[in-house]
Amino acid sequence: MSSGYLWVKAFHIVFVASWFAGLFYLPRIFINLAMVPSDSHAERERLLVMARKLYRFASLLMIPALGLGLVLWLVYRVGFGPGSGWMHAKLLLVVGAIGYHHACRGMLRSFERMENKRSHRWYRVFNESAVLLFAAVVVLVVVKPF
Repeated sequence: MSSGYLWVKAFHIVFVASWFAGLFYLPRIFINLAMVPSDSHAERERLLVMARKLYRFASLLMIPALGLGLVLWLVYRVGFGPGSGWMHAKLLLVVGAIGYHHACRGMLRSFERMENKRSHRWYRVFNESAVLLFAAVVVLVVVKPF
């Protein structure tokens, strides 16, 4: 293994973990937003500012995570050849993570327009789905079950 590969791999892991940290916490803010009383404008605005900043930060983290993943896949050929079914499954989950990220943007916009119709319980379940997604990706990469 070349040292270049190891550097790319290390930073890919750092950016993926950081991106997911944002995806773990953003729905937690949504849970709190869904519980804010309608007359609590200051609390609502404070949470919206936090959510906007976190969404932007997570978006910036997603870019190098995906870019470095592409380098590992296309330049270093990780996940090619026999026994690479795990990579196909991982790529499907990455598409799911990108969709989850963009779904968060839509939810943030619904809170900004005061059009949220979902309960804090719904956001709790939504929040846990990111953890399951992350766990599935890690298992596929480490165990390579197929």
